[in-house]
Formats: sequence, C-alpha cells, structure tokens
Amino acid sequence: MIVRPDYLEIRGLTVTFDGFVAVDHVDLTVFQQDLRFLIGPNGAGKTTIIDALTGLVPATGYARYGATDLLGRKPHQIARLGIGRTFQTASVFTELTVLQNLDIAAGAGRSPLSLLRARRGVPPQVAEALETIGLSRASGQLAGSLSHGQKQWLEIGMLLVQNAKVMLLDEPVAGMSADEREQTGALLKSIATDRTVIIVEHDMDFLRAWADSVTVLHGGKVLSEGSVADVQADPKVQEVYLGSGHTAQVPAQAAEPVAHDAGPSTGEQHVLVTEGIR
Repeated sequence: MIVRPDYLEIRGLTVTFDGFVAVDHVDLTVFQQDLRFLIGPNGAGKTTIIDALTGLVPATGYARYGATDLLGRKPHQIARLGIGRTFQTASVFTELTVLQNLDIAAGAGRSPLSLLRARRGVPPQVAEALETIGLSRASGQLAGSLSHGQKQWLEIGMLLVQNAKVMLLDEPVAGMSADEREQTGALLKSIATDRTVIIVEHDMDFLRAWADSVTVLHGGKVLSEGSVADVQADPKVQEVYLGSGHTAQVPAQAAEPVAHDAGPSTGEQHVLVTEGIR
C-alpha cells in the first residue's frame, strides 16, 4: 500500500475586515516537492492568506494539513502542529549566536524539565539544520552580525529544528544579493523535498528560476494557477497585469508604473511581458 504524504488543502478560505473581503473563497492545494509561489498585485491577499493559515487573522472556510484542521486555532497551537512561517524582516535574536538561536527554537518542543538540563554538545537536529542552511562555520557568530540573507537562512533553520512540515515564507529574498538569492533558491528546493513550501514573492527572476508552480491572486481571488509558462500565457493574467489596451508587441520597458496597491510591481510586469506575451 502506497502512503501519500500529507499536503495542505484549502477550500473557500475567506478573510473579511470590517466588511472588506481581503481573501475571497480561495481554493489551494499544495503537495510536498511542489515549490509553490504566490504572486499578484499589492493588496491581492497573498500575505493575508499566510496570516489566516497561521492564526493571525480570523478566517472562514476550510484549511487542513493532513488530518488536522487549522482554522480557529491560536497561533502557538498552529505552530505546534508543524506550520511555520517567516516574515519579510527576519525575526531572530540578534544578540545571541546562531547556535543559541537554533537551540532556543529547538527547545520550543521540549518539556520544562528538559529545558533546565544542561546540553551536552550540539543536538543532532541543530547540527543538521546548521549544515542545511550553510551556517555551520558561523555557529558561534552573533546573529546581529549576519548578512541580510544569512538572517533569513537562520530563520528558516529555526523552522527546521522545530520540525515544521509546512513553511510559509513571505518575500524571503527581498534585499538579498544575487549570490544570496541563488543560495536561497537551492535551500528552498532542498527542504521542499519532504515539506510543503509556499512562497510569497515579488522577485520574478527568482520565481522564474525556482518555482515549480504559481498561483496568481487578484482582488483576493485566485486568478490563475499552473506552471510559470501556464500563468504567463493566461489571457486573464495578461489583462490584469498589462490592461486590455496593451498588445502582444509591448516591450517590457514600455510598461507603465503602477501605483501602490493598484497593480503588480514592475518586475512582475517585466517577466509577464517578455516571457508570456512576446
């Protein structure tokens, strides 16, 4: 008998703020090994979906990982179920070392009695996480002295030692150098082999290089879903990103800048024009 890995399943997810529908009956299914990117204009509901799945905002509908319902639980309860997230600004203890950060995160699942006991050496899961995120040589370094990219890797490592099976990452490569983006892509690809990973991202070059599948959101709803090529070729996506007045010959540099919360970033316009239309 083949046992299918657990996966994240969302049906009819809805989030409303004082009568404004921020997320409107979203359906989403994400399996392990599928590096899923969420993209869309500012205000499309991308981060709000992550907030709903991690208990930061109330939501209705259905969200389940494996046999476990997620909606209606408090954030710490959801975290204990193996649902982890990162934020646009890495949340690490800057005055502690890399190793201490990971050790504290690993202790989140330990009993109060075990937390009082002195550690003998580096716990295996911490050593493995250090190796995975590429910070073994920086284990004794203060987290505050790390580069921006390294802080993001450390935060991912803190989820690894907590055995997070679902990772929800909000713009993980924002502000990174080209080399850091490349290393981050390889890291995410490796951890997605046995985890469910969803990435909110505006860097379209990064998406094009690493996405297995893409969900495009607009107005709180799913506009399109599929491979990068699929969504770029979708006429609905082309119209939302470029407007119905644009033609297939519009060069990337001619795309008009879009006001905040009114449309996609210029990077998103660029990849959709150059790859999906011309």
